[in-house]
Amino acid sequence: MLTQSSLLKSAQSLKPLFDRVLVQRLKPATQTASGIYIPEKNQEKLNQATVIAAGPGITNTTTGQVIPTSVKAGDKVLLPSFGGNPVKIGEDEYLLYTDKEILAKIEE
Repeated sequence: MLTQSSLLKSAQSLKPLFDRVLVQRLKPATQTASGIYIPEKNQEKLNQATVIAAGPGITNTTTGQVIPTSVKAGDKVLLPSFGGNPVKIGEDEYLLYTDKEILAKIEE
């Protein structure tokens, strides 16, 4: 039986389907400005992420046209505090959301 880790070698090998978006949460600060280390259990879970890959979009059932996803790889996004399907690749954890679950795109 093949395990998930043997199938997925990198995040680039994972191509979301339909209107799904693969994201990776931004890492929380591990140290304060004064140099004090923050224990992992006390680190804040950030609701910001970077889009790793996005599916082509969803097909409109009445017109047959593809409605593309509203984000693309490299975009910074705001995530809801819950939801998403976790995907573990090596030591890194990613999340799969549908395009409509993503709250906002962060413009810099």
